[in-house]
Amino acid sequence: MIEFVRNVRLWFVPGEVREEGRTPDYRFSLANERTFLAWLRTALALIGGGFAVDQFLPDLRGSWRVGLALALLASGVLCSLRAVNHWVRCERAMRRGEDLPASRFPALLSLVVAVVAVAMVVLVLVDWEG
Repeated sequence: MIEFVRNVRLWFVPGEVREEGRTPDYRFSLANERTFLAWLRTALALIGGGFAVDQFLPDLRGSWRVGLALALLASGVLCSLRAVNHWVRCERAMRRGEDLPASRFPALLSLVVAVVAVAMVVLVLVDWEG
């Protein structure tokens, strides 16, 4: 937990990351930044999907619509927070010459998106038949 709090502090003071270890090859730092930006694009897509479900599926029963929208919105929020935390962790690991950190988050995010997608397919099929 203390490591997480330290990482959160580094989100807002990224210059302190440079004080650790040696400067890695710039290509690796830039690749880390591109990965960060890809995670942010994913977060924005999830947030947009959450708003789309809420706004463009008014005929969907209220609890289903709200539940699906909230699942997508929460996934987007978690994805954006994970992006910056992962960027800091990877940058620190590269500077220290350590292995890059492993994460279960991609698997978790994939499962949440898959569950939401299956629920939406079921709802579309039920509505289509009825």
